[in-house]
Amino acid sequence: MFTVIGIMFGGIAAGYLLRKVELLQKIGKPISYTILLLLFLLGISVGANDAIVNNLTTLGGQAFLIALAGTAGSVLAAWGVYHFFFKERRGE
Repeated sequence: MFTVIGIMFGGIAAGYLLRKVELLQKIGKPISYTILLLLFLLGISVGANDAIVNNLTTLGGQAFLIALAGTAGSVLAAWGVYHFFFKERRGE
């Protein structure tokens, strides 16, 4: 896991240092297509895995609950930030 995070931060640093290189300015669309291809290939590997396909309802339910909890937490945190930092105070 640390390897993946390290590679990502290394890419961020390289992108920051090379942001003025003209070739990198034109590489956005090919990267998007490459990411879509990787997602498609990931879908193929998930679909070919019998253990995942057989437990898809259980995994889907858990994924839904995690997504719902994450969304609710984000909304609650956004409300708190708005309430404490951006909302005009009355009566002051």
